[in-house]
Amino acid sequence: MRSVQVTIKDIARELGISPSTVSRALKDHPDISIETKKAVTELAEKLNYTPNSIALSLRQQKTNTIGVIIPEIIHFFFSTVISGIEDIAYDAGYSVIVSQSNESYDREVMDSKALFNNRVDGMLISLSRETTQFDHLKSLFDRGVPMVFFDRVTDAINCSKVVVDDFGGSFEATEHLINQGYKRIAHLSGPKSLTISEVRLEGYKAALAKHNIPYDEKLVMRDKASEDEQSAKKLTEQLLSGPNPPDSLFAINDIAALGAMMAAKEKGLKIPKDFGIVGFSNWRFTSLTEPPMTTVNQPGFEMGQEAARLLIKQIEAKNDEVIEPETVELKTNLVIRGSSVPK
Repeated sequence: MRSVQVTIKDIARELGISPSTVSRALKDHPDISIETKKAVTELAEKLNYTPNSIALSLRQQKTNTIGVIIPEIIHFFFSTVISGIEDIAYDAGYSVIVSQSNESYDREVMDSKALFNNRVDGMLISLSRETTQFDHLKSLFDRGVPMVFFDRVTDAINCSKVVVDDFGGSFEATEHLINQGYKRIAHLSGPKSLTISEVRLEGYKAALAKHNIPYDEKLVMRDKASEDEQSAKKLTEQLLSGPNPPDSLFAINDIAALGAMMAAKEKGLKIPKDFGIVGFSNWRFTSLTEPPMTTVNQPGFEMGQEAARLLIKQIEAKNDEVIEPETVELKTNLVIRGSSVPK
């Protein structure tokens, strides 16, 4: 049986201190107390700690290539993220390899292995809809591969992340509908496995609570709503066929909002007079629907830029330098159009 390589992070976890403190203690840094140095060196000896030679060799044999894994390249938001990544990467002398998981966990596993085997200097990752286990990524991270998550993230791996203010964006979208006079606001959500689904649902709930509107779980459709417009259309049809149908809807993304718009029109409802709709992402088509769709704008280009900056910072760190994980949260803004403002 192969022995497990002990890392600086293991020592830090055992002692309840940061990895950077362990790193400095092992190098006899003057800023670290004698007691801490003693505790670190004793535990390092006990655990037979040695520097991670695999990680060091990966750092020393740079390919100046960054690997990117996204759920879908056709998604307008992710295409803008890629543009932001390339903007920073190319200026810094890195090329970019993009893989798409097609919302498949198995494909994501294959993509991560392929990028590793191609010796990329680091990876930028947005998780697939199916991903609930992270061993395939954690094993690479533990082997010294620099890694940054963006948009769809996990706390299972202690690395840097770039997200948008999903809670604030959802709160603003729902409150906007309330301020337009809508009383029964439905929500098309996404799979529970995605953090963004849960956070956007909480933003929706918080806006209702602020305005003393009771939360009705019957108005929330989950899991399949974000897959495609046809799935969202069927779920909206179910909502509109009930005994007490909603008068408006906030969707987890613009594709789901488009499906809701199709269902409402087929039902004979006038938008926004009879039924208000707000999406999330600001895809290009949202300005072309009839009426144009109100949506929450995500700064995809800026997200890509920030993710690339964080990753390159890790890649170019010196071997004895420990980069502490950062979480960057970007603000959203509501783009108000005709689908939510009754005349």
